[in-house]
Amino acid sequence: MKKNSTLFILFILIVLFLSFWNIVSGGYDKQNKYTLFLKKFIPTEISRKIRDVIFIIPELKTRNNILSLQVAKYEQGLDGQLFEEKKFKIKNKNYYLKNFFLPFPRLDIKLGWAATENSKRAHYLEIIDDKVLLISGIGQTIYFNKKNILNKKLDQREISNNINSKILKENNYDLIGIRDLFVQNNKVYISLQFKNKNGFSINLYRADLNYSNLNFELFFETNEYWPDYNVFSGGRIEKFKDNKILFSTGYADVKNSAQDSKSLLGKIISIDTNSGRYELVSLGHRNPQGLFFEEEIGLIINTEHGPKGGDEINFNFIEKGKINNFGWNISSYGTAYDGTDPYKKSHKEYGFVEPFKHYTPAIGISEIIYLNKKISPSKKNTLFVSSLRAASIYEIELDKDLKKILSERRVYFGSERIRDIEYDQENDVILILFEMTPSIGVLSFK
Repeated sequence: MKKNSTLFILFILIVLFLSFWNIVSGGYDKQNKYTLFLKKFIPTEISRKIRDVIFIIPELKTRNNILSLQVAKYEQGLDGQLFEEKKFKIKNKNYYLKNFFLPFPRLDIKLGWAATENSKRAHYLEIIDDKVLLISGIGQTIYFNKKNILNKKLDQREISNNINSKILKENNYDLIGIRDLFVQNNKVYISLQFKNKNGFSINLYRADLNYSNLNFELFFETNEYWPDYNVFSGGRIEKFKDNKILFSTGYADVKNSAQDSKSLLGKIISIDTNSGRYELVSLGHRNPQGLFFEEEIGLIINTEHGPKGGDEINFNFIEKGKINNFGWNISSYGTAYDGTDPYKKSHKEYGFVEPFKHYTPAIGISEIIYLNKKISPSKKNTLFVSSLRAASIYEIELDKDLKKILSERRVYFGSERIRDIEYDQENDVILILFEMTPSIGVLSFK
């Protein structure tokens, strides 16, 4: 009897050991239902102590693998070498991934997702005809010829710019991080978050497209300041109609700002690229991280982070004279991090637009692209939704009226957080900016 009890206790300890390691290891799937179940009962502080004490050897092995990859990345410089290729199948659909090094600095997960330094580790990309342009969170700009995704290296080229030498230095700004990159009509736009004597803010800058040097000048000044650093800045830029662009801002942890029509915080606005004048497009946004405009049907699609849970995909069909309100900070399907739940769950009942889809637990939702059935690889209206926390792209097929979800596939990439994605119709691939290596992935449907 005593022997059986001992074996049972040993079995339980082994199960707990494996379960804990699944929780605390660096590459676990944060959306796995068993992991989520265990995390309900294991406080974060305890899981971290177990990781740092009991699991020190596996943790050191993980760190060693990361270090080896980083050494290889820096030794190859701007070559943009291919370092990974793999094929996989999800729900009877084939995918093929090629992964190339980028020279940008890596996110440091030990600092935590809200660390100021990690704010400079968000990187972005744009496809411009036969080239791909990229910018790092600290303002480094590079490009490569798009055809090189078919080769073993990207052969990247650096572009000088005046972000540090002029914009930051002359204005006495501390750089918090680049928040997006956008190109239209041979103009390069960036959103830049900074700190000065007035506090934290975000502005838009613009330069003529030039592959030797980018000379950025102030294009749009928000004149919005908030006192403390936070991650709710938004900053996405997207095309719009009538020679305008769209610009999104987060609520910056300023109470009621998203519902204040006199504030630019928590908004999506349109800006005339000639005059610089802006108009309010929508309000009630928490932290927009993805932005897309489908001109053919007049639809703005945005994604945004919820609080604890409640990440949203929002559809905003443009109607003349109507400004839609998406509900923050009154309605949310998430809860507060302090354990309280001060939010209304319904949006519609309180006069707000319901999310097209929401995610709880949060996936750390980021950039989104929409491909109509004319160009989509599946020949159906399709959303590709990228995520940070879930390390995935969600491929969502929609009906012809964009009202129902027909199917959904989750393409999981392990420990890689995804910051930005772009679709290249010429090669029928999605370019993915992974921020943990960092690297650029080329995902095809073969």
